[in-house]
Amino acid sequence: METLQAIALLIVFILITGLMSKRIWPALLAMPILAVLISLIAGIKPHDIFQYVIGEGSLRLAEPIIISMFGGILSVLMQKTGIAEGFIKKGAELSGDNPLIISFVMFLFIILLFTTLGGLGAMIMVGAIVLPILTSVGIGRLTAAVIMLLGVSLGGMFNVGNWALYMNALNLSQQEVVQFILVIFAIAFTGSVVYIIIQLYRDGFNLSAKNIITNLGVLAIIGGLIFGGVRLHDTIELSEQMRDTLAVVSNVVYYFFLAAMLSLFLHAVYRAFSHRNKARNPMHWSAVFTPIIPLILILFFKVNFLSAFILGIGYAYLITYKRDNISTLIKSLIEGSSVVLPAVILMFGIGWLLVSVIGPSGMSEEQMMASYGTATWPVRDLMLPLVERIIPSTGLMYVITFTVLAPLALYRGPLNVWGMGFGIASVMIVAGMPSGAILGMLWSVGQLQGISDPTNLQNVWIANEMKVDVQKILYNTLPYSWIFALLGLIAAAFMYF
Repeated sequence: METLQAIALLIVFILITGLMSKRIWPALLAMPILAVLISLIAGIKPHDIFQYVIGEGSLRLAEPIIISMFGGILSVLMQKTGIAEGFIKKGAELSGDNPLIISFVMFLFIILLFTTLGGLGAMIMVGAIVLPILTSVGIGRLTAAVIMLLGVSLGGMFNVGNWALYMNALNLSQQEVVQFILVIFAIAFTGSVVYIIIQLYRDGFNLSAKNIITNLGVLAIIGGLIFGGVRLHDTIELSEQMRDTLAVVSNVVYYFFLAAMLSLFLHAVYRAFSHRNKARNPMHWSAVFTPIIPLILILFFKVNFLSAFILGIGYAYLITYKRDNISTLIKSLIEGSSVVLPAVILMFGIGWLLVSVIGPSGMSEEQMMASYGTATWPVRDLMLPLVERIIPSTGLMYVITFTVLAPLALYRGPLNVWGMGFGIASVMIVAGMPSGAILGMLWSVGQLQGISDPTNLQNVWIANEMKVDVQKILYNTLPYSWIFALLGLIAAAFMYF
């Protein structure tokens, strides 16, 4: 009987994954249906499905759902107040007409913006500004399109709303999540810089070694400040000796950022109240700090995710204050919440699937024993023997297996995190794979999906805007994103095996 149930589970899993990959069923529909079907096949009682799979599962990812809503509000507010547009234009002014400098500056600014921004609307707004700037200095349309996609993908790594989803789904701490994100960010950032240099050369630009070295030096300094600052303030564990050596520098960095944050907020309050009787209050240059304020608050001051976003919203409102602009804030609250609604609905389905596979936290072992004659969740018992045979148990097999399977993250495949990715993850958790290794796998193979996937809305829009075939973007970026995935998996193997 158990063998037949296990086979049925596998068939249903493959069938629904196939329907999603072929885009016959959207993930919004497929995830909850799969959760209910595997529960029924495993013999879960209807009452427990309603009570735990649907009831508890709907609240399983409550924290990332709420955080994503406030992230959407800040994103829309930045668009409505002109902060995002001003951010990009300021970068264009600073970079002059050197194609390499413009490419790097726009790339960095896109990364910073999309640590906060999200959604196709934000993509269109930023793309409408950035893409013409890039092409105006002779940069090829394909190159410009990919620079935009690389920046969005890298910015998304530091979108703290995404962190909360992984923390809740995989039961990881913020430190554990950020630890690997810094590694994959370093890999993808370095690879993106290499891509930009190669593509500009292919576009016919004569890049001098001095020009390249100078710009890479600036990028290295910026990257060093980001990584050094984050590491210095306890996001990643350091040895005791290093802590002693860097204690003074750490305090200087901490108090510098503290003084900077206080100054920015006091300045925002002053501008808002000193201009309260004017019809218009021109946007000050300090508004460009809006997208990174939540990130700094979380990384350096360990502020709660939700509180960091609320403070970011408050800063954006004050620094762009105009008479009667409360309506802009209200519209942002409503529109920002609606922008993330598809992701919220998907997270409901992910929560159902996690509970259906891993089991409910609200059901005691005694209740489980009384209902099913076992102290563990029946779905878990059915899946465990099958999954244990196929998941890699060594670091080498982990790298080989998921490097080969990485393209399954494309075309809404089973390793796509916005498809069945978290369903696969829940099965791996049951089989005993370390949560860190699962995180590393999802983020690594996710590079193919985030950069190259032709079914991404941003890929489709940018390809259309640049008059480039979306499949050409896939072929152009796939070698890079696949290498990013390989290097990420190697790093994860060293870290978790």
